[in-house]
Amino acid sequence: MRVLVADDHPIYREGIVRAVKERPDLELVGEASDGREALAGIKRATPDVALLDIRMPGLEGPQVLNALQRDGVKTNVIFLSAFMEGELAYETVAAGARGYLSKESAREEICDAIVAVARGGTALAPEVQAGLAQQVQERERIDRPPDLTAREREVLELISQGLSAPEIGRQIHLSPTTVKSHLHKLYEKLGVSDRAAAVAEAMRRGLLE
Repeated sequence: MRVLVADDHPIYREGIVRAVKERPDLELVGEASDGREALAGIKRATPDVALLDIRMPGLEGPQVLNALQRDGVKTNVIFLSAFMEGELAYETVAAGARGYLSKESAREEICDAIVAVARGGTALAPEVQAGLAQQVQERERIDRPPDLTAREREVLELISQGLSAPEIGRQIHLSPTTVKSHLHKLYEKLGVSDRAAAVAEAMRRGLLE
């Protein structure tokens, strides 16, 4: 399994390179000290796995990943990071990374992750797994269409047509105060603060066509 290692800290990179070379099932095909060098090396050697520091000069890890995907390079990417935030892990995995590991991980653990990813698996640090799951749940909750009442849907449709609260009230036989109450609840459910944003968000979530 062919591997390229990229990290701008020479001592850390040398430790990873040494661990890779000691593994009979891994072959080091390149190393790099910055993102642009890493991108060029990956395109040249097309390793099975690229092990990239998420923060590098020149191009950061996610930028390298984006460039590889844009150019159709099939190399699998594992990020090494000192940052174990679930949101960052979510964004990189959603962008196509196959692994996200802590830079504190043991060398043997990193090498095992390379093998797993080369075989089609994934590798996620235990420190980010809970945060990653939380991000998935939060984003699913945000993107899920809110549960609107029939009256709220009616009001939403009418504000999308540009009607004012008094005009809506006359059309559906409600007082302007009641219409404004429905509008306030709509704003809360959509997470917005005005009519234009409500219409835009409703369209994004498929509540309006």
